Amino acid sequence: MRSDVITKGVPAAPNRSLLYALGYTKEELERPLIGVVCSYNEIVPGHMNLDKISEAVKAGIRAAGGTPVEFPAIAVCDGIAMGHVGMKYSLVTRDLIADSTEAMAMAHQFDGLVMIPNCDKNVPGLLMAAARVNVPTIFVSGGPMLAGTMNDGSRTCLSHMFEAVGSYYAGKLDETGLEEYENNACPTCGSCSGMYTANSMNCLTEAIGMALRGNGTIPAVYSARLRLAKHAGMQIMELVKKNIRPRDIMTEAAFHNAETIDMALGCSTNTMLHLPAIAHECGIELSFDKANEISAKTPNLCHLAPAGNTYMEDLERAGGVYAVMTELVKAGLLDTSLITCTGKTIAENLEGVVNRNHDVIRPIENPYSKTGGIAVLKGNLAPDGCVVKQSAVAEEMLVHQGPARVFDCEDDAIKAIYAGKIVAGDVVVIRYEGPKGGPGMREMLNPTSAIAGMGLDKDVALITDGRFSGATRGASIGHVSPEAASGGPIGLVEEGDIISIDIPNRSITLNVSDDVLAERRAKWVCPEPRIKTGYLARYAKLVSSADRGAVLE
Repeated sequence: MRSDVITKGVPAAPNRSLLYALGYTKEELERPLIGVVCSYNEIVPGHMNLDKISEAVKAGIRAAGGTPVEFPAIAVCDGIAMGHVGMKYSLVTRDLIADSTEAMAMAHQFDGLVMIPNCDKNVPGLLMAAARVNVPTIFVSGGPMLAGTMNDGSRTCLSHMFEAVGSYYAGKLDETGLEEYENNACPTCGSCSGMYTANSMNCLTEAIGMALRGNGTIPAVYSARLRLAKHAGMQIMELVKKNIRPRDIMTEAAFHNAETIDMALGCSTNTMLHLPAIAHECGIELSFDKANEISAKTPNLCHLAPAGNTYMEDLERAGGVYAVMTELVKAGLLDTSLITCTGKTIAENLEGVVNRNHDVIRPIENPYSKTGGIAVLKGNLAPDGCVVKQSAVAEEMLVHQGPARVFDCEDDAIKAIYAGKIVAGDVVVIRYEGPKGGPGMREMLNPTSAIAGMGLDKDVALITDGRFSGATRGASIGHVSPEAASGGPIGLVEEGDIISIDIPNRSITLNVSDDVLAERRAKWVCPEPRIKTGYLARYAKLVSSADRGAVLE
């Protein structure tokens, strides 16, 4: 076993003495040592139950003949970090999580790993670590939150809460109404209840083959989640026995499957950052062009919040991710020969699976749209591409042209929106918020929610080199590459320039002549970095562009 170097023979006697100091017995050290990476903390609603998940995982490992050894991983709550300097520290934790988990797993030579994440950067960070370490690994998350219920019986969620703030500033909602949302939007522990980034990534762990069925959809408060965790603990022992490793599962074909399921589900645009970063750790490069190619042939089958009025608990009852996959298989859109963490192929996993609710998961012959939930646009404003969740865009905004309202940071844009300075037809441009320029590539849920809450989501577009929360809806176009801080054309836009957006034709155009842009470029000077010390300063020096997954180089 891999752990023999710390448990077997005379040279390992000092190592064993330290393990004995932890209370492990000789018998326990003769079994495979399984690292249990638990992201429990007391600040993230999606993580407050992970101690229970970890105990269930460890019970499963012991039942199957292994010795579990728990160690932590950090996680940021994007919702709590939103709208202030804290959001600069969200995306960057993905790499901290990957690095620290790699260090722990390599230093202690575990035979296998069970990853217990739940929220936005925690899931991809641990997937990146799994690819690097490449020992048998399985994922089991904390599960999604239940949808909230308002006083009138209607259902609600976090995206409604953010939009309620915009409604308040627009005079459409009073303090009592705002407080009702506060008290009802997030009723349980778990990752927030719509198809936001956390739930998108947890669903994609199933899609890519690194988690058991139900990992993305079984609610956090259901006992089935604890049973799933026990089964994951048992299954890691099978993976160790058969030596099935992450890179055996996360192949190029598996990533293309994941992108296909992403398009059908209508996942967060953040998946276009995370899937390339995870693939990069596997030695695979995923391009924006490939994402568009997959989107062009993949129907969008689900409209979960914020795109519609269904939630993760509804997707679970309808059959979950596997039920979506069965619809895609009917059209020959998935490679079902691939091995997964079950030790079986996708085809074997899907035997007997049915779509139990055609209102939640549209049949393949009756999709919401013939193309996928995400689109990549290109043009002179974004030569390397930018991303939009087209399944959450109102039909009247799929094609839009309007004057640029330019802001060099999110904070200034928010002030203008709340002050009523943005009007129908405008194209809000927020720049110097990319991976390097931010630094940290903040999510723009506050401005997009303010626009939606004020009733302008069918009249105003927002373009940024930052990114968006999975809770964002409307013509919100992010990940503009190259970013402004790297000399991208978005840094050359001036107030009043006309910008044309054509999502069906995948184009975004700054209607300014090449000669004028050349004159502006000659005068352009990159602003001084906003943060010059600490981790963010180091991150800014190493991070690549958004179209490459914002990986560190």
